[in-house]
Amino acid sequence: MAWFDDKHTFNKSVLRIAHVTDCHLFADKDGEYFGVNTASHFEQALAHMAQKPLDCVIFGGDLTQDHSFESYLLFSELIHKSALTCPVFWLPGNHDEITMLNRISGGQINSGKHIAASGIELLLINSKGPTPAGWVTGAHLDETTECLVQSNSKKIIFCHHNPLPINGYLDKHMLENGPQLLNVLVNSGNIIGVFHGHVHNEYEQSYRELSVFATPASSTQFKKYSAQWQQQNCGPAYRMLYIDTEKDKIGMKTEVVWLNG
Repeated sequence: MAWFDDKHTFNKSVLRIAHVTDCHLFADKDGEYFGVNTASHFEQALAHMAQKPLDCVIFGGDLTQDHSFESYLLFSELIHKSALTCPVFWLPGNHDEITMLNRISGGQINSGKHIAASGIELLLINSKGPTPAGWVTGAHLDETTECLVQSNSKKIIFCHHNPLPINGYLDKHMLENGPQLLNVLVNSGNIIGVFHGHVHNEYEQSYRELSVFATPASSTQFKKYSAQWQQQNCGPAYRMLYIDTEKDKIGMKTEVVWLNG
């Protein structure tokens, strides 16, 4: 099955979506990432999201920190124990193992990478490369290009790695062929936004007038614009997207939700 063949459809023209990323879970629920209990932070984010009338949650990668299958089981457990009832989708980060993610998928945890609603489509890109840096393979770029031209619907793109430099330490592990991907997206003429994680903080940039948004981590944040790798416990965070296709022009609003610890 090709990456985008698994398609999920919402029969509605207004979508409320949460984007949560970089939870860095361990097999041990008490595991800490730079002094932060990542499971506790993730639970706080899930509880807060569950209070909203969400249509879906998109998990943006780096679900695990210790690369263990038990950490994925913890992810599944925390979701199913939460009050969150909407479907959850995922895409892989550099820490993730796709085979393990597929093993926990089913029911509420949806393996679909192509989400469609009235007049809008969401595509979840695989940017996991052979190193911590990101890489979108040539075959995946071709598949993405083909998917972009199959309909005239406006599209929103999600990936894990930052396709543009953020003037910080994590640029050494950014999406190495980010401009190539962004050119494919812009040239299609129907992309209204790109959302990514990986950089553990909030950013908003543009590339050829295409808006590119970074979502902070649910775990810990990395200090912005620093050449040194500095961690900051600012509490868990996630991003909300509000998409309305009822009018002649598709509307999209986005905001970051900070849950200060």
